[in-house]
Amino acid sequence: MTLMRLTRACAALMLCAGFSTVALAHNPMCECKEIAGEQIQCTGGFSDGSGAPGVTLDVIGYDETILVPGKLGQDSTLTFKKPSAEFYVLFDAGPGHVVEIDQADIQPQ
Repeated sequence: MTLMRLTRACAALMLCAGFSTVALAHNPMCECKEIAGEQIQCTGGFSDGSGAPGVTLDVIGYDETILVPGKLGQDSTLTFKKPSAEFYVLFDAGPGHVVEIDQADIQPQ
């Protein structure tokens, strides 16, 4: 390959690289903690630092019944009364963006 062809090939590759888009992964994150008054507060978001207002966050019993249906508020949080039945929290931001938190993993603040 001549020097001219090599230079053109490198320039073409650099030009194509400039037009490519970068897909940044953002993984779902959710944290729940027990707060005063037998309340649980969950905060959801993504690993890129973005919040998750409006994302579904349901409290589900071990028998798969939805105990507390919910969506995160504008501050990406949801606070609810701790259920008397055994439960887990399901943060569901769509396919591949789901986090489950078992009640045993929820610690006092």
